[in-house]
Amino acid sequence: MSNELKTIKVNETPHKSVFVFLNASDGTAESAVQKVDISTLPGAPAKVRISKMSWAVSGMTVKVYFDHTTDDLVAVLSGDGELDLPLEDPASTGGTGDILFTTIGAVANSSYQIVMEIEAVNP
Repeated sequence: MSNELKTIKVNETPHKSVFVFLNASDGTAESAVQKVDISTLPGAPAKVRISKMSWAVSGMTVKVYFDHTTDDLVAVLSGDGELDLPLEDPASTGGTGDILFTTIGAVANSSYQIVMEIEAVNP
C-alpha cells in the first residue's frame, strides 16, 4: 500500500486559486512536499498569501510552509479547523515561496483534507 495523495484545483480567477489537498496515509510521512508551485498560478506571482483555510486532519499533524532557504512555518494543523485571515509569505531570502507540507506522526489510515484559498500579492 502507498500514500494516496491528491491535489485538486477547484477554482481559479486572475488573482485567486482554491485547492483541495487529500491524503490517505499508509504511515509514510511527507517531508517538505511541494503542494503549490506559485509560478503556475495565474500571472505567475512572486509572492502569495493564504487567505482562507479549512482542514480535517486525523491521526497526524500537518505543517504548512512557504519555501525559502529556511522554510517559513505558516500553520500547524491537527483535528478540524478553519482560518479566515491572511497568512502572507514573509518572503524570506532564497527559495520559491511555493507552499509545502510536512506530516508529523503519520500512521496507517491517518488522513487529511485541507482546503486552501491562495491570493497573489502585488509587489
